[in-house]
Amino acid sequence: MHRVDIDNERDTMEQPPSPAAEQTLFERRKGRLASKFMLVNISSNLLLAYQSLGVVYGDLGTSPLYVYRSIFVGKLQNYQTSEAIFGAFSLIFWTITLIPLLKYVFVVLSADDNGEGGTFALYSLLCRHAKFSLLPNQQAADEELSAYKYGFSGQSTSCLPLKRFLEKHKKSRTVLLVIVLLGACMVIGDGVLTPAMSVMSSMSGIQAATEHLSHGGVLILSCIILVGLFALQHSGTHRVGFLFAPIVTIWLISIFLIGLYNTIFWNPKIVSALSPYYIIKFFKETGKDGWVSLGGVLLSIAGTEAMFADLGHFTATSMRIAFPFFVYPCLVVQYMGQAAFLSKNIDSIPNSFYNSVPDSVYWPVFVIATLSAIVGSQAVITATFSIVKQCNALGCFPRVKIVHTSKHIKGQIYVPEINWILMILTLAVAVGFQDTTLIGNAYGLACMTVMFITTFLMALVIIFVWQISVAFATSFLLLFWLIEGVYLSSAFIKIPQGGWVSLVLSFAFLTIMFIWHYGTRKKYNFDLHNKVPLKWLLGLGPSLGIVRVSGIGLIYSELATGIPAMFSHFVTNLPAFHSVMVFVCVKSVPVPFVSPEERFLIGRICPRPYRMYRCIVRYGYKDIQRDDGNFEDLLIQSIAEFIQMEAVEPQLSSSESPSFDGRMAVISTRSVQSSSTLLVSEENFGTCSSIQSSKSLTLQSLRSACDDENPQMRRRRVRFRLPENPGMDPAVRNELSDLIEAKEAGVAYIMGHSYVKARRSSSYLKKLVIDIGYSFLRKNCRGPAVALNIPHISLIEVGMIYYV
Repeated sequence: MHRVDIDNERDTMEQPPSPAAEQTLFERRKGRLASKFMLVNISSNLLLAYQSLGVVYGDLGTSPLYVYRSIFVGKLQNYQTSEAIFGAFSLIFWTITLIPLLKYVFVVLSADDNGEGGTFALYSLLCRHAKFSLLPNQQAADEELSAYKYGFSGQSTSCLPLKRFLEKHKKSRTVLLVIVLLGACMVIGDGVLTPAMSVMSSMSGIQAATEHLSHGGVLILSCIILVGLFALQHSGTHRVGFLFAPIVTIWLISIFLIGLYNTIFWNPKIVSALSPYYIIKFFKETGKDGWVSLGGVLLSIAGTEAMFADLGHFTATSMRIAFPFFVYPCLVVQYMGQAAFLSKNIDSIPNSFYNSVPDSVYWPVFVIATLSAIVGSQAVITATFSIVKQCNALGCFPRVKIVHTSKHIKGQIYVPEINWILMILTLAVAVGFQDTTLIGNAYGLACMTVMFITTFLMALVIIFVWQISVAFATSFLLLFWLIEGVYLSSAFIKIPQGGWVSLVLSFAFLTIMFIWHYGTRKKYNFDLHNKVPLKWLLGLGPSLGIVRVSGIGLIYSELATGIPAMFSHFVTNLPAFHSVMVFVCVKSVPVPFVSPEERFLIGRICPRPYRMYRCIVRYGYKDIQRDDGNFEDLLIQSIAEFIQMEAVEPQLSSSESPSFDGRMAVISTRSVQSSSTLLVSEENFGTCSSIQSSKSLTLQSLRSACDDENPQMRRRRVRFRLPENPGMDPAVRNELSDLIEAKEAGVAYIMGHSYVKARRSSSYLKKLVIDIGYSFLRKNCRGPAVALNIPHISLIEVGMIYYV
């Protein structure tokens, strides 16, 4: 009896749990995983919010150094009363509340493009939801990218008339691009003006405390600090963020405590100035002079655009944590404390911040203020690098060196050429003006112009991307344009008093961008209209009328379809060509990033015996084209995968699949690496792997010399072979065998070395732009082979003259 009970108990224990128990267990595990993920996500955002203090909010956080001094200049010096101080603080409070907090934190940060921000991110969103783009070589297959579909789907009927109008008129699309470029140029202008403004303002404290230090001495110290700041940029945003974040944190806490002390000690009634009633009272008293002083008020929000422009370095959530809960209260309390102090010490307005600091903490605050001013410049410098990279990817800026400074965060970059140009221009502004009031006039104009443009682009995003009613977008546009327009008009008044600098800088960069974009488009249109007819190739036969020698020729062109004229020029002047030809097009698409699984688009140009293929390599405007050394291997594997797919999937030729563009197929690198089409073996080899198997003694000696010069750079050599598969189609096997044999023979890169000239019948202005402007930029920027990481020893350049 006892044994039976044990057996029954054992049977009960071995019975499987009921479905209800399994469901409960699954929900518990799911809940634990969700809570762990939430904790990790929160901690990650908190860490990013902390880092953003050093990169994004440094400029905004140091504005109390010079705002009140900039407001009460000129004719407003006649209104230095406690009532005017109250009105100025009320203006500052509502300006910070309406624009950085309401507009940017709650609205603009929601308009990210796959996590990226800035004017080009808004433009990219618009180009994907309407045909606004002026980028060449765009294809229907690009719309199948996963990042391309980011945002709202569907189509609102209320915006169709406006959408059709903008799509129909090319001039309207050109105007839109110019507006975007103007915003980008103003951000670059900020990168010149912000360091000079912040550092010189902070250094004014040492002059106020020590009478023996002259203005020239302060200027020399400021220049030394500026040179050190730009020299530090190569370390990257990640390291700079961790280095600068503690400084800004201490600074914000310090100004918060000082502001709180001054409010309580000097004039607690300043709290009543939070009411907008004091703004009305301010303008009643000051009239037109008060309106002119708004150019100083807007400096309180200078640096706000960095929140959106630097979004790719962090996250929208981290920005929404840092600003409303930490930066905003610290700034409001500091401005309130300064106003309370000034209401009882009117004579201290010229040096309001340092005079409001208690004597016992003066020097520690001065040190922190100087360090924070250096940090304040970092926000706009970082934004400038991001803007230049985006302009370069969209064909609106000459090719420059892009250094990726973080292995983990894609958006963190450093541009050496731009960094040193900014340093030279910043030093020129500091030495040339030697007055923060004049620099502030230029600075304020640049900042408010960027905000004005962002408001306009946001209204278009609300209509075409978010697909909210046109009435709501119009209300948003009118509300913020009314606010920003008042500030912008005040800033324009001060163009003769230094404001012209931002206009000159923006016009110079805009001219460079427009000339480069114009020349690039003309060159592309020439290639497009002079393509080699496919009938001509078919008429020549598989041999193309020349000797086909073993090897692979990678022919680079900007054309996504057709055969470039360079190829016919090459074939008609040389008696031999490679047995396998691949026409490679490296292009940018209007998305921030393209995943490696979607990067390659492979197709065939002529029938199989020709052994001619096309490869389109797609990058987003934030992608970095790294030299990983495995491009050739990935390309061979992708072509092999395409050959295999073409044999088993007839729809490749009929374009029925949504992932194909004609006879082009998206080849995933993951499927390539896991595919059994080719067997791969690896061994270490030198840098000049593209000529490793050549039978030429000359090429072998070149390889040896190349390897001897670069002993530190050893790349892996990949060998391919066919698997033992009796069921493989003989034609497919022969084609794959030819591909492997050609790869073993070596790979050559063929590019056009173009000279772009204006036609003789062109206007004088066009000749000036093409023959002088565009030619100068092409000669002094990075070559296309360097930008594409093409090994110099394997490069063949074909000279071409483009008459556009």
